[in-house]
Amino acid sequence: MTSFHDRIEGVLLGMAAGDALGAPYEFGPPRGPELAVEMVGGGVWEPGEWTDDTAMAIAIAETAATGTDLREPAAQDTIVARWHAWSLRAKDVGIQTRSVLTAAARSGAATADRARAEAIRLHERTGRTAGNGSLMRTAPVALAYLDDEDAMVDAARAVSELTHVDLDAGDACVVWCSAIRHAVRTGELDARTGLRHIEHRRRKLWQERLDAAESGPPASFANNGWVVAALQAAWSAITTTAVPSDDPAAGVFRADHLRLALDAAVRAGDDTDTVAAIAGALLGAAYGASAVPVRWRALLHGWPGISAHGLVGLASAIARGGEPDSFDYSYPGSPIDTVARHPYDDGVLLGGIGVLRRLPADVDAVVSLCRVADSDVPQGIPHVEVRLIDRVDEDENPHLDFVLLEGVRAVEQLRRQGRTVLVHCVGAYSRTPTIGALYGARLRAVDVDTALADVVRVLPGAQPNRAFRAALRRLHGDRPAAHAVTTSGHTACNTAARRSGSSHPC
Repeated sequence: MTSFHDRIEGVLLGMAAGDALGAPYEFGPPRGPELAVEMVGGGVWEPGEWTDDTAMAIAIAETAATGTDLREPAAQDTIVARWHAWSLRAKDVGIQTRSVLTAAARSGAATADRARAEAIRLHERTGRTAGNGSLMRTAPVALAYLDDEDAMVDAARAVSELTHVDLDAGDACVVWCSAIRHAVRTGELDARTGLRHIEHRRRKLWQERLDAAESGPPASFANNGWVVAALQAAWSAITTTAVPSDDPAAGVFRADHLRLALDAAVRAGDDTDTVAAIAGALLGAAYGASAVPVRWRALLHGWPGISAHGLVGLASAIARGGEPDSFDYSYPGSPIDTVARHPYDDGVLLGGIGVLRRLPADVDAVVSLCRVADSDVPQGIPHVEVRLIDRVDEDENPHLDFVLLEGVRAVEQLRRQGRTVLVHCVGAYSRTPTIGALYGARLRAVDVDTALADVVRVLPGAQPNRAFRAALRRLHGDRPAAHAVTTSGHTACNTAARRSGSSHPC
């Protein structure tokens, strides 16, 4: 079930990653292959900051996380009130959404009934209310009904109609929520699984729309402010982007499909953040949180003042249906205070979670390899969370090689910035020495067995599990010089990155 939980956590994380990646390029023309797509921020958006797409989804997620049925009027009242309060200070709100929320609050508190009534009036007055504003925020609805598909369909339409009553908008939310739910449950990407919930006379129309998405590039759906074109552009980015085959030694992984497809979504142009947010929710549902690049996770943040850590916690809370988190963060019986300097680099500390709770004075960055309680998240310094499970079953770490390399690259990047980095898991027994060994092998251009032996020498009792050891050999093999890295910033692994087609230096 671990991969299942990874996929649950990936939904909001993938959505926010796509949103923040696309934010700098919103309303621009299609972006050619010679131009970079990076999470750099721009305009009013900071690097890694999500926009109204994710913010509105979070309001839905917060309500779902209490275990409340989103079909209930009280739940919808809570969502609308949250949206309205957010909209008063938001950096950006969609035109149609702002119109409905403003009108709903004109004669008193904004409620679901008032919002829906204003949405109907807007539709009757203009006949044009099929914007993408309800589709962009719909992902939490799928998480709230993983065990009840019919209820999910009803909730998707009901939440859409709070601001968007056009039939296309409701249909799109049903189709996409069905696809997200299916991906979380199975790991499969299938946008047609929800077509049986579309009115029979419109089903063929939607089949043709999906067919068109699969046969054309994302940029061919230029009017992607329209909900149908936004869905088509997102599905096109997913289905026309080739899924890489795993080649750990070359630094190429199946999990890269998430990153590459989001890149394609942003390159479509126009409403880039929304198309990428829509695509990201489904990609995260299929590949899991572990497929979201660590460098993106480290940057992600936004309303209401949370980070990637908060998104993961919120998604998990929805899946628990309002039940409290029963995980024991005290880790009884583990040697949580273990700590040692890396044998090849004094600027890297290897330790247990107890060291995180009493950070040494010189540590100004943290890479966490285990679950961390909200109260343990360090403030004011970079904190990177890497999803790594200390078990040997393949299902426990569906993208093990990718995740290990991502974790090491995070350490390398922080060291190039001149930071002193704590790398920790629970007791520095298996996960921490594995990352430490791969980091050391790349740093000194030595084989991984030598690096692991040297790391274990400073962490007595450490013993990476056999799955981690096998992954180290797949990643580093017998060609240590190909990934050599120095803390001064020179990286010989750029050669491997170019060979793999990656735009990200090692």
